[in-house]
Amino acid sequence: MNLSNVNISGRYRGLVISITLFLALISALLVYTFYTSSLLEENTAAIDTSNQIANNAQAVIKDIFDLQNSYGEDINSPHIQTVLQRLEENSEEIDTLLVALKTGSAYVDTKGETVQLPSITDPTTLQALNNTEKEWSMLRPRVKDYLEIADDVRQDTSVRLALVGEQAKTSSLAMNSSLEELTANIFTVAANQARNIRLIQILGVASIFAYFLIFIFFFVRRLRESDAETLEARRETQEIMQTVSTGLFLLDKNLQIGQQHSQALESIIGSDRLAGENLTHVLRGRISDKDLDTTRQFIEQLYNPRVKEKLVNDLNPLHKVMLHTESESGQENRYLDFKFSRVYENKNIARILVNVTDVSDAVRLEQKLEQERAQNDMQIEMLTTILNVNPVVIQDFIKNTKQHIEKINNVLKNPGSSQFELENKLKLIFREMHSLKGESSALKLHSFTKIANAAEDKLQALQNQAKLSGNDFLPLAVDLEELLNLSNTIERLGERINQAAPQVFTSLQENEPTKRSEPTKISEPTKLSKTVAPTKEAVTTANIQQQENAAAETSVITTPVNEPKVIITEHTQDTIETENDGLINIIDSNSLLASNSSKEHDLVEYYQDFAQQIAQRQNKKIQLEISDLDLLNVSSNAVSTAKEVIIQLLRNAIVHGIEVPEVRQAVGKDETGKICLNVNRTDKCLFVIIEDDGAGIDYEKIRQKLIDAGKYDAETAYKLNQKQLLGVLFSSGFTTKSQADEDGGRGVGLDIVKDRIQESKGQLNIKSQLGEMTKFVITLPIES
Repeated sequence: MNLSNVNISGRYRGLVISITLFLALISALLVYTFYTSSLLEENTAAIDTSNQIANNAQAVIKDIFDLQNSYGEDINSPHIQTVLQRLEENSEEIDTLLVALKTGSAYVDTKGETVQLPSITDPTTLQALNNTEKEWSMLRPRVKDYLEIADDVRQDTSVRLALVGEQAKTSSLAMNSSLEELTANIFTVAANQARNIRLIQILGVASIFAYFLIFIFFFVRRLRESDAETLEARRETQEIMQTVSTGLFLLDKNLQIGQQHSQALESIIGSDRLAGENLTHVLRGRISDKDLDTTRQFIEQLYNPRVKEKLVNDLNPLHKVMLHTESESGQENRYLDFKFSRVYENKNIARILVNVTDVSDAVRLEQKLEQERAQNDMQIEMLTTILNVNPVVIQDFIKNTKQHIEKINNVLKNPGSSQFELENKLKLIFREMHSLKGESSALKLHSFTKIANAAEDKLQALQNQAKLSGNDFLPLAVDLEELLNLSNTIERLGERINQAAPQVFTSLQENEPTKRSEPTKISEPTKLSKTVAPTKEAVTTANIQQQENAAAETSVITTPVNEPKVIITEHTQDTIETENDGLINIIDSNSLLASNSSKEHDLVEYYQDFAQQIAQRQNKKIQLEISDLDLLNVSSNAVSTAKEVIIQLLRNAIVHGIEVPEVRQAVGKDETGKICLNVNRTDKCLFVIIEDDGAGIDYEKIRQKLIDAGKYDAETAYKLNQKQLLGVLFSSGFTTKSQADEDGGRGVGLDIVKDRIQESKGQLNIKSQLGEMTKFVITLPIES
C-alpha cells in the first residue's frame, strides 16, 4: 500500500501544483478586490462626510441669521430654543467630522452606525481640508461665545450675535469653496481606484481563463491517460478475479463485502448478490447463530492492532464450516474454509482480505477415512474380544443383543397415545438398552457401549419431558440399526475365525444339561472377611416376586409395576428365605455343588475384568471373590436372567455400594472393597448371591432425594417406611447418584433386576446394614 501511495503522489503531483496555483491566483484577485472595495467604501464615506460638513455649515450660518432676525423674541420661546439647540448640535457635529477626516478615524453617525474614514494623503485634498478647518476655527469660537449666554435673559447677547453673524458672512463662502474642493478631490481618488479595480479584475479574469484553458489542455489529457491505465489495470484485475477458483473479497469493519470479488465466490457461497452486502446477512441461516456471533467477534479482533494476526487466526470459527445452501435439487450442504488476512495502509488495518475455498471433497474424504478408521478400530476391538473371550459367551452376547433389539423394536411398534402408555414404553426401552449396555461393557465392546450410552442420553431427556409424543421415539430407530449392524459384524467375524470349528458357535439351548439323579446340596457361601452383626437398625429383607395374584397388589409410588411384598427380619445365620404359596422354606446352604470347568474359569475372568473396569472408572479399589459359579451347564432362561442380573448388581455394588478409598479409610475400613459372588443351583432353582462390604442402603438419602426431586414434600416423605423407600429404590428412573455416567446414575439398573426377576417368577431377598454391607439373594426357578 505504501508503493501505491508513492505512485499516486507522483502521478498527481503536477495536477495538485497546478490546482494550487490556480486557487492562489483566484485568491489574490479576490483579496485585491476586497481591499480596493474597502478603500472605495472609505472614500465614499469621506465624500459623504464632506457633504455632511457642508450641510451642517450651511445650517449653522442659516441659524445664526435666523437668530439675528428674531432678536428681541422671548429666548424661552420654542422657536428660539429649537434654533439654539440645532446650532449647538450642528457645531459639535462639524467638530467631530473634521477631526475624523483629519485623522482618518471612525465616528458614529446620527443613525448609530460606525463610519470608517480613510487617511487623507493627497496634498491637494489635504490643503482643502486644512482651509475648511481654518475657516471653521474662526467661526466656531464666536458661535461658542454666543451660545454661552444665548439663553440667559440677564445677558445682552446682541454684541456677540452681531460678531458671530459678521464672521458667518465671511467664513460661509470660504468653507463652501474648500468643502467643494475637498469633495471633488476625494471623488477623483475614488474614481481612480474604481478604474484600477476594473482593470485588475479584467486582467485577473483573463489570466484565470487562460490558465483554465491550459489546465484543460494539458492535465485533462493526462487524466485521460491515467484513466486508461486504470481501466487496463481494472480489466486485468477482473480477468484475475474471474479466473481464480477461490472466493476473494475485502471486508470492512462493519462486515460489509467490497464491490469487487472473484467470480468463483458467487458459486461457492451460492448467491449472485454479494457486493456491498453484509457478511452476517449472507451467512445467516446457512451456519449456526453461535458460529455467526463468534465470526462477528473474531473479525472485531482482526481489526484490533494489539492482537496478533497469527494468534487470532487459530480461533477462526469458519475453518471448514458446514454451509447450508439451497439448490434446484434441494438443500445442499458444503464445507467451506474461510481464511482471513489483514490489509494495511501506513501501518493501519484498512481491510480484511477473505479467501474462501470449497473443501467439501477434502472434508468428506477425511470423514470417510475417519469412518473407515473407526470401522477398523471397531473390528480390531471385536476381534480382540472374540479371541480372548469364550465363544459361548460371545454367542450368548450376540443372541441377547438381538433379543434386546427385537424387544425394543416391538415396543416401538406398539401403538400408544396416552401419557401412561408412552411413559411405560419409555421404561421398557430404557431397561433393554441399559441391559444391553451392561453386557457390552462387560465384554469391553466400547462401540456397543458408546451407541447404547448415547441412546440412554436420549431416553433420559425424554424422561425429563413434561409431555411425550410418539414422534419422540423416532430417533431411537437409528441407534437400533447401528447396534444391529454391530451385532451382525461381530457374528460374521466370529464365524470367519471359527470356520474350522463352527460347532463352537452353537447356542446354549443346544447343549444338553447335566442330569442329576437327586438334588445336590448348596455349598456354604463365601463370607466377607469382616463379620457383620445385626444391629438395632434392623436388617431389611425384600422379596420381589411375580405371582399369579400380582395384579391385585398396589403400585409402588407412581410406577405401574406391582409392588413387591417386603418382610423385615433379623438374620443371625446365613440362610436364604423364600416365600411360596404362603409357606416359608429354609434351604440348606450346603445343598448346591460348585462347578470347576474351564468354561467356568473364562466366565470368572469375564466378571473380574468387568468389575475392575467399573472400579477404575469410578476411582475405587475392589476385590471380587467368585465361588460356585454354576451357570454354563444349565439349559434354562434362568441362566440368561442370572447373567443379566449379575451384571447389573455388580455395577450397582461398585457404583453405589463400595466407597472410595479415602472414605473407607476414614471409617476404619480397608481401602479395597470386597464383593462376593456365588451362583449355586438345585434341580429346580438357581441361586445368585452378591454381597459387598460397602455403605449399605441409606434410606434417609432416598428420602431426601424424593424431597429434592419434588415428588414428595418433607412431611409426606418422612412418613414413608423402609418398605416404601425400598420400593422407590427399585422404581424406574430413580437414582441416588448426583450425576449420570457410563456406569450409573440413570435409575435403570435395579429396575432391570426387579423386572427380570418378575419375568422369571423368581424372588429377591435383600439384607443391608447402613455403613456395613448389602447382600442380594436371587432365586430363579429352572424350567423342567
